[in-house]
Formats: sequence, structure tokens, C-alpha cells
Amino acid sequence: MSEAQQQERLETIEDARALLTQSAFTNALGIDPVSWDDDAGVLVMRMPKTALIDRGSNSGAFHGGAIAALADTAACWALVMRLRRGLPTVNLRIDYLRFAESDLTATATIRRQGRRVGVVDVDIRDASDRLVAIGRGSFGTWTDG
Repeated sequence: MSEAQQQERLETIEDARALLTQSAFTNALGIDPVSWDDDAGVLVMRMPKTALIDRGSNSGAFHGGAIAALADTAACWALVMRLRRGLPTVNLRIDYLRFAESDLTATATIRRQGRRVGVVDVDIRDASDRLVAIGRGSFGTWTDG
């Protein structure tokens, strides 16, 4: 899909879902957008707990890489929803606070949307609403090389 087509199609959470399902990676992880508040710059996404992303054989906990992927996806897509175009990740930091053993919800909040770089914070909570990880992503917001 061209950038112009993407810009035309990115107005609602359903539009984001349609674009996300084109990615085999986000499909494999089951990442699904839940809500978008443009005024607040807040995007919420969910990721179910599956055996595919278990940290070890029958450990019952998420692999940290899957949690990082959720944080990166939610943070980036918060800016994608605002700017209506794809963006490269410049930096991503994740702090793991406890084992995550149930479905996860990521709440991504845009902290700064600059001409060159955007910064987004992400809180990741389990099904019991316990904070299991926090993240911060920086993304390139420039429009040309």
C-alpha cells in the first residue's frame, strides 16, 4: 500500500486494525488496537497470552521480546495514527517490572511530536491491571531524507 493510500485509510481504530493485519509479525503476536484518542494522543493495544510467545517451555510467562514488540508497536502506532504515515523506530527502552502471565494491554501516550523526532511512553499491564513493563520509544517524524 502506498503512503498516499495509507494516509487516506487512517482515521479510525478500524483503519489501524486493517493496516496492522497486513503484517505477519503483528498477526503472529495477536496485537490488536483497541482505542485511539487523538486529542490526548493515547493509543491502547492488546496482546493475548499464547504458547507461541511463552518465555520458556510451559513457563506461563511472556517472552520479553514479545513484550518489547508490543511496546514498540503501540508507541509507533500512536504517532502513525497522528501523522498518518509509517515511521522508523530510532530508540526503544523497556523496563520489565514483573513476570507477565496473562493477556497484556499497552497504553501508549505521545509525549512529544517534533519535526524530526517523536517520543512516546508506554505502560503495559496484565489482565489484573498490574503494571508489568514500561517503555519509551523515539521515532523519526521527518518527512524526507
